[in-house]
Amino acid sequence: MVALALKPGNPWPSLAVPVLLLAVLVGAVAVKADLIGGPAPGSVLAEPPTVEIAPRRFEYRDNGEFFRNGFAVDGPVRAVTMRRPLTIMKYQVSAADYGRCVADGACAPAEPGFVATDPADTPATGVSYDDAMAYAGWLSARTGQIWTLPDDRDLAFAAGTRFPDDALGVDINSTNPADRWLADYRREAARQASRDPVPQPLGRFGENEFGLADFAGNVWEWTSTCNRRVNLDRAGNVVNDTSSCGIYVASGKHRAAMSSFVRNPKGGGCAVGVPPDNVGFRLVKDTRWYAPLLAALRKSGLPL
Repeated sequence: MVALALKPGNPWPSLAVPVLLLAVLVGAVAVKADLIGGPAPGSVLAEPPTVEIAPRRFEYRDNGEFFRNGFAVDGPVRAVTMRRPLTIMKYQVSAADYGRCVADGACAPAEPGFVATDPADTPATGVSYDDAMAYAGWLSARTGQIWTLPDDRDLAFAAGTRFPDDALGVDINSTNPADRWLADYRREAARQASRDPVPQPLGRFGENEFGLADFAGNVWEWTSTCNRRVNLDRAGNVVNDTSSCGIYVASGKHRAAMSSFVRNPKGGGCAVGVPPDNVGFRLVKDTRWYAPLLAALRKSGLPL
């Protein structure tokens, strides 16, 4: 019989079994207490088409409004390593699918406006951040999986080369406010000129290098990322970083910060710059085995 030799000072082998037993126990208790389980009673929905984005390292420009020594500056670009794959809807949620949530009484009707001739082939628009969150909860209950809004970094990860760079391109050391004003004017004018108000059929804007469809078309997508205002000192160090979680980032051709209740961005409520042409959403699926438990604990009010 061969004895298993453990290296002194390495506690992981001895902790593995207790941790595993604890996980099984917690899961069993959660199921017994009806914290987690299968789909809710009612019609069980088939899962929407998804794509899986493989782990990789990529560059990401931080979201938010950045100021240095009192002047607006571009957010820093950081190298980000995503170590887990991301499972995300291939297409934005369709008007027909959102309508099923409305028919079930779990979602509020979308803002009246554009009437789709084929709701099954048209993205849902006229929906707020709150509406998107309600849909995510409804879809999770109807499929038995955990669906959530992506954050801004998730969308950058999935969108790849289609993700916008909102940089003004002004020298960070410039103290001439006219430089920033002119750069901002040119950018906003270009955004105004490229507006396209009529939502197009799903797939109209093609796929990116990962198979994700329609990102940066004319439907912006809600994220779970709160708007930020970051003040930097002369050396570029963060002085303060304030998040406003009543205002969320919607990403598309450019980022837009909007109040959570806004359904029609053209009617006001866009906190910064040119509003989106339309706003809709797509969801990510949390494939971690313990995702249902986390979702149940959050729903119970625990701050996780």
